[in-house]
Amino acid sequence: MSKSYLCFDVGGTNVKYGVLQSNGTITMQASFPTNKHDADLFISDMVQCINDLSATYTFEMVAVSFPGFIDPYTGFAHHAGAIEVLDGQNIKALIEQNIDFPVVIENDANCAALAEKLNGNAVTCDDFICMTVGTGIGGGIFINNQLVRGHSFRAGEFGMMIVNGLEHGYQNMHQIASTSALIQRYKEVMRIDQLTIVEGEEVFQATKDNTELQKEIDQWYQHLSAGIFNLISTLNPEKLLIGGAISIRDDLFEAIHQHLNQIDLWQAIKVPIEPCKHHNNAGLLGALYVAMENP
Repeated sequence: MSKSYLCFDVGGTNVKYGVLQSNGTITMQASFPTNKHDADLFISDMVQCINDLSATYTFEMVAVSFPGFIDPYTGFAHHAGAIEVLDGQNIKALIEQNIDFPVVIENDANCAALAEKLNGNAVTCDDFICMTVGTGIGGGIFINNQLVRGHSFRAGEFGMMIVNGLEHGYQNMHQIASTSALIQRYKEVMRIDQLTIVEGEEVFQATKDNTELQKEIDQWYQHLSAGIFNLISTLNPEKLLIGGAISIRDDLFEAIHQHLNQIDLWQAIKVPIEPCKHHNNAGLLGALYVAMENP
């Protein structure tokens, strides 16, 4: 018989939640705004949601996907990502003291990787990397059929890699290979105010008829590809998956392969590079995986 779990995906803007079956079916889902400036209100919102849903749904456990450097064994947040008011707090303990269910918690990028292992594009893989490309660059490492969290739960901070040979000092991948970095360069080239909201798709559309932008995006692909090469050469996975809104673009993978093929040693370590299957529900499904691994 399929068991049910209440799963949360905590983001800086909204907290998504859903009741999920062990087979990955989402029975219900919704969200509420993240109260990220008040720790007490954040916890009370979570507790109220759990208690309200328990009156309607039956579930075994509460599983939380959370940003930052999270100790999944204790629930302690060494750094709580965008929810800075919970830095140095034990999130698991704070929630559990007000509810009648056990709580498990895991870093959100790790959950994105676990979602792919659960029922995504890494189900058959014992060794894979999941890289998320968005405002920043992060990811999860799954090696020898288990997550690699690191000594202090900071593994997967791919965006901190230096990939440009220090041409302009210590610029990391967050600064030169994220989607937000690409948008920033687009605004500079097009003389658009940095406060103007621009989506990534606008950049790719404008590039078609602009030689200067084509050079910028080609350099962006080069930086991203260098980071991918470094990860694959270090960890030798079966495949590398890319997540984030940009991963729906076929030309992303064409350009990455084009740049990787320009590196002589790529052929010696080459592995498939594919998009993630899950996007919006990755956090919920990854939290589900964590819950089922902690009966």
